[in-house]
Amino acid sequence: MGLKVRRLKTEPKVVGAKQTLKYLEKDMVLALYLAKDAEKRVTDPILELAKQKNIEVMFVDSMKLLGDACSIEVKTAVAGIIKKEV
Repeated sequence: MGLKVRRLKTEPKVVGAKQTLKYLEKDMVLALYLAKDAEKRVTDPILELAKQKNIEVMFVDSMKLLGDACSIEVKTAVAGIIKKEV
């Protein structure tokens, strides 16, 4: 597991396409992780918004690896490091 993906174990995060999109719209996402094997119809709108907002995007080889990195027992297409709530 790469160093950047390890951040998902230790920092505040959001997991899943719908939740991540909500946080992106609120300008709460610091870094975005997308699974390479996820359906493009799920990830493309999120990727486009992240690009518009100049958010760092990293690609993970599979949804399973991304789920593992998030310490969840299911696969996920999208995850993000979020700002700590004050």
